[in-house]
Amino acid sequence: MSNHVSDLQRDSIQGHLAAELAVIRKRLERCVAAVGSGDVAAQDAELQMACGALEQRRQDLAEPTPLDVLCGVFGLSSFERDLVLLCAGVELDHGIASLCTELQGDRSPTFALALAALPHAAWGPLSSDAPLRCWHIIELGAGSTLATRRLRIDEYVLHFILGLNAMDERLFGLFEPVDEPLFTTPSQRATAERISGLWLHNPSEPIISLCGPSPASLRAVAAHTASCCGLRLYAVDARDLPDTSPEQLTAARVWQRHAALTASALIIEVSTDAANGKAAAFAERLRSALFVAALAPLPLRGRTTARVDIGKPLLGEQRALWQEALGLHAGHLAEHIDAVVTQFHFGTDDILAVAAKVRSRHDIRDAHHDGALLWEACRTQARPQLDHLAQHIDPRATWDDLILDTRSKQLLREVAMHVRQKTLVYETWGFAGRSARGLGISALFAGPSGTGKTTAAEVLARELALDLYRIDLSALVSKYIGETEKNLRQVFDAAEDGGAILLFDEADALFGKRSEVKDSHDRYANMEVSYLLQRMEAYRGLAILTTNLRDSLDSAFMRRIRFVVEFPFPSPEQRVAIWQRMFPPSAPTRDLDMTKLARLNLAGGSIRNVALGGAFLAAEEGAPIQMKHLQEAARNELAKLERPVPERELKDWT
Repeated sequence: MSNHVSDLQRDSIQGHLAAELAVIRKRLERCVAAVGSGDVAAQDAELQMACGALEQRRQDLAEPTPLDVLCGVFGLSSFERDLVLLCAGVELDHGIASLCTELQGDRSPTFALALAALPHAAWGPLSSDAPLRCWHIIELGAGSTLATRRLRIDEYVLHFILGLNAMDERLFGLFEPVDEPLFTTPSQRATAERISGLWLHNPSEPIISLCGPSPASLRAVAAHTASCCGLRLYAVDARDLPDTSPEQLTAARVWQRHAALTASALIIEVSTDAANGKAAAFAERLRSALFVAALAPLPLRGRTTARVDIGKPLLGEQRALWQEALGLHAGHLAEHIDAVVTQFHFGTDDILAVAAKVRSRHDIRDAHHDGALLWEACRTQARPQLDHLAQHIDPRATWDDLILDTRSKQLLREVAMHVRQKTLVYETWGFAGRSARGLGISALFAGPSGTGKTTAAEVLARELALDLYRIDLSALVSKYIGETEKNLRQVFDAAEDGGAILLFDEADALFGKRSEVKDSHDRYANMEVSYLLQRMEAYRGLAILTTNLRDSLDSAFMRRIRFVVEFPFPSPEQRVAIWQRMFPPSAPTRDLDMTKLARLNLAGGSIRNVALGGAFLAAEEGAPIQMKHLQEAARNELAKLERPVPERELKDWT
């Protein structure tokens, strides 16, 4: 039955239902006459007239009534149909309620009354597995025996046969209707048509397991499939499903009743592993058109499933979506759209959200201004997915802040170049078509602490106008088997959309010379290393690993890293340059000797600590920053590093 009923159709439906209730009323009146020795023959004549009027109405119907649909879907007999009408009549017709009271002393009908008043009566329809009770069409109330228990029509069923398309209150707020998306890509439509072919003869088999990282894409394919099959799609979050088996059974029956009567399909959306059990248990109870959307298929017992992997829109499709969503802005933003598609791997919903922000500016200014606005809106859209998994670093360092040898700086510029040009090389020039392996851009920054590895990552993030996230690998590594991979997967999946720069600090926590496999712990440790390398090779953005101990990394690992940038301990000349950049122009200084300061054998990170420490000492004294302040701060830094204090060098500072 259609989900949309016009006022004219509803008037026709309710007029026909009134004619059906008139027949039920005449049957009850005949029963009253028979019990009270009334004129049964006269009642028979009136009953025949009511039946004739109903038959005439039926011939004039252009399509089945909702009651016809109910009876056809659940295979109700003529007696079961009359029983539904009897219970509905008590709610809708005061005369029927009065006749029930006259016959049995109570307005609520009973099965005993139905057996006495309705034709083709039988006991079978009231069994627990018969349609009336199984599908919650009729509810049983109080009574000393089965025959005397009060019968009541389910409220949803009553509304349905009246032509009112209201959802059952037990489903309301739990199952939400899903509109077909305004934008679907050719690949999504092709996938939907393929699924429709699987459902050609039986939409309840198989269960379609939609797998992929984008819930919006999974829902879009499900909605288009449902539309192709003439079904209305509803969605439920697996976390909201009932917890207990009896509650699940009731919800499943009520949903299946709704789905059967309204030609609807359901998508169970599984966003967390904790909800897998509830989702699987609920799916196994259903025998209606069903999608299960998750990262990976759920193990379903006794049900045929078909896995369908769905990625985000292809690059060409993303470009077309951007152009359509940006409208008038798309013309002068063509070059910037290409850059956005290169860096941000968005689904349809994200593209629409960002485009709406750009269009909200109303005026079209110039390509540079609107291009910067578009880029920043994309970064903002992607950022929340990573904020709870890693530390966001605001990149402020510039190339001038990097004191490195020429070779290392050149390598860093090549890293930035690879990120900028990856789409041209991979897609336009076709290198991605040769092999899907090794397309991720990965770099290893190797050197002692404080030599500028994090600063270099900041420089790249600022150069490329990308977000930088620091991930502490030591916090991700778990002693529990499989947990490390799960933690890494969450980080990469969340970062994929925005192509953020991922800085995996302290890589030595996970990488070392991968040991000879002597026990299960060695084997799983090696699996963790392999998993991270695989994800880095597939990651669309830039992944950077830092290590203080390059020699501890084996050659097999090094072959899978595209760039290795050395950060050696700074030479005296480099330390002079570092000291010169430590003091902002607005900081008051007096008689600082950079050559003397550079004689102290410290890396850049420690030099920064000494400069800051001296600044605070000077500020407390109310004086400019002088060598004496830096002398005291240097002693503190060396003590922290547990290194001997070179008093001869420090004495020369003052």
